[in-house]
Amino acid sequence: MSPSTAVTVPYTSYLRVYEPLAAFPEPERSHWARYAKRTDRPGVQDELRGALTALAAVPPVLVQARESADAFVAEVDGVVCVCPWRTRLRGWQALSEAGSELPQPVLDLAMPPSLRERASADYDSWRRRDPQHTDARPWIRTALWHVPIRWFLFFRDEEREFGKTPEGLRLRYRTPMVQARRRIARALKLLRAELEEGPLVDGLVDVGRWLEDFHPRSLVELDYGGLVHIIPEEQLASDHSAAEADEGLDALREGDEARAGELYEGLAERWRSVQLRQFAS
Repeated sequence: MSPSTAVTVPYTSYLRVYEPLAAFPEPERSHWARYAKRTDRPGVQDELRGALTALAAVPPVLVQARESADAFVAEVDGVVCVCPWRTRLRGWQALSEAGSELPQPVLDLAMPPSLRERASADYDSWRRRDPQHTDARPWIRTALWHVPIRWFLFFRDEEREFGKTPEGLRLRYRTPMVQARRRIARALKLLRAELEEGPLVDGLVDVGRWLEDFHPRSLVELDYGGLVHIIPEEQLASDHSAAEADEGLDALREGDEARAGELYEGLAERWRSVQLRQFAS
């Protein structure tokens, strides 16, 4: 067994954007056009395994020395779209957020302060070298041990795909960017009118702004990723979280706040129970 395959992959869900080749400037466009034709492209979990292998090294490699030249590929109505990994950029950004997500002793043990300071300095230097780097955004967002409820508001139940693939079970949703933007705008308008500002609204604003930076003919994907390995298959088969989130909005729109609250709390509680599995022995 190779070191990369020996590493346990965390239970991560993903929100991805696939952009058409036309969205990329040259020479990157030509690179992705050639890349999309390859038959040996890495699988969904390969990037994460590589990053974990680097973290397990002594000393740990917090951020890659070079940016990844890999991507996920999808075809939308005959148009090739790619979702660049941008592993280095995402590593820098995740590192800047680690202090708010991990206790200080755990953070210092896993990622020594001297290495974090060096990585932070490298990030600052990278951004200063090119003004475009200041606004750089990743094509992939991740969540550990759950799917954020706000992500479901981009999708409808008929866009749900569940089944077995050569890599195992898969549960995902896919929708055109124009639909995702329209749905999030409607959801925000409703929630702001009916509810107080809070985490749900703030989260929707944040992810909505993220989507604004991409090509209008992009594809938006929610992938349960590694969560399919901890949620029983029968539970996955009956999971229609996007439909429940949409039903909650409909109830709120109709003035049935009690029903909307019931649906939201049920959805939140179910995903809390998934998150709690990270503490199970």
